[in-house]
Amino acid sequence: MDGTYSQNDLTRVVEADKAHVWHHLIQHKQFESKDPNIIIEGKGMRVWNQAGKEHLDAVSGGVWTVNVGYGRERIAKAVYDQLVRLPYFAGSAGSVPGALFSEKLISKMPGMSRVYYTNSGSEANEKAFKMVRQIAHKRYGGKKHKILFRDRDYHGTTIGCLSAGGQEQRNAQYGPFAPGFVAVPHCLEYRSGDQGAPVENYGEWAADQIERVILREGPDTVGALCLEPVTAGGGVIVPPAGYWQRVQEICRKYDILLHIDEVVCGVGRTGTWFGYQHYGVEPDFVTMAKGVASGYAAIACCVTNERVFDLFKDDAEDPLNYFRDISTFGGCTAGPAAALENMAIIEEEGLLDNTTAMGDYMLDQLGALQDKHAVIGQVRGKGLFLGAELVSDRETRQPMDEKRAQAVTADCMAQGVIIGVTNRSVPGYNNTLCFSPALIATKDDIDQIISAVDGALTRVFG
Repeated sequence: MDGTYSQNDLTRVVEADKAHVWHHLIQHKQFESKDPNIIIEGKGMRVWNQAGKEHLDAVSGGVWTVNVGYGRERIAKAVYDQLVRLPYFAGSAGSVPGALFSEKLISKMPGMSRVYYTNSGSEANEKAFKMVRQIAHKRYGGKKHKILFRDRDYHGTTIGCLSAGGQEQRNAQYGPFAPGFVAVPHCLEYRSGDQGAPVENYGEWAADQIERVILREGPDTVGALCLEPVTAGGGVIVPPAGYWQRVQEICRKYDILLHIDEVVCGVGRTGTWFGYQHYGVEPDFVTMAKGVASGYAAIACCVTNERVFDLFKDDAEDPLNYFRDISTFGGCTAGPAAALENMAIIEEEGLLDNTTAMGDYMLDQLGALQDKHAVIGQVRGKGLFLGAELVSDRETRQPMDEKRAQAVTADCMAQGVIIGVTNRSVPGYNNTLCFSPALIATKDDIDQIISAVDGALTRVFG
């Protein structure tokens, strides 16, 4: 840390934070007896807190966001230059960075064609849900309005997104929810025994469960299916072989729009520009946020193909025909300006290839930990998006108590390594350690992460 802040400055910051800031996902009672953790500075993959302690960040900003690492001056300069020229204009008009980034983004997404700007992943998903509902009214008399979502997937924090949320504990105490959202089963093969699934061809079986829900609800009532390409907060669930291909077939069979939520996986996290591109599917909606600008500015996008866009193009004079929606801060120009530089960095530094290589290396190292520690039931992941599910019994696959899983993350934090863990999401299954280091990660970085986890597992479980 460069010492820019004096101790008096930092003392004041801590006092102001404790007095006035309402932190995310934190029970503030604890701050009556201790100080909150305040991150002061970041460089590369490392951050420093108010006490000057250095941490290796293995979760890219805590929530899978800072894909190209901290301290990228060229992104900051691009944002500065754009803000001086034009900081904002409502999305009913265009902007230079908005036009140029949309062109660049679509070049990475064959089959997609239109970018609707917004300011968060939750809002991007809300836009897709609203489009589905409006299409139902415009084309199907309002009937084909239901939206299917998957157990253990997460799509955002608004009431609408929670209505499509497959994580019971995140939803608790926020109902009643919006009608017309219907759950389908998860596709975690490691937990297939809990579903009574067959041993062989699990991927196709899991997809067929979606078709069963469609037939139960009535295909003429189902407008869209919303899925994460790799389930994130629900346990880093990589879809099994055959799953996505069958999902695509089902959607086409029943004329159901396919909405892929890439808020976590998008822009390089899995080693391709988008997670769905591993599986050869052709979505109708793709939503994204976190890694689009690596957190250097707020930006999110709801991307559609021309088929969806054309459903809103009418010559009629009916004032209700167009998509009557606005996202105020979708008109900020800092987001697309930052996103253009973010994407250029990924290209110029070969970070997709690095993500694949380092992801394979990290998966191997986690496998070695699994051989050493019986509490690791399974390791899984894609690119630099990885999980290790902890169990109290490998034979029965009994999930580890979440407090003990959290003890592992606390031990790693004390060692100066920040990792994640599923928590307060899926009752009884908050037992997966989560890793999403920046796409710039090196073998030395990964070795430090693995060493910290090894030590933590040894101390917590003996």
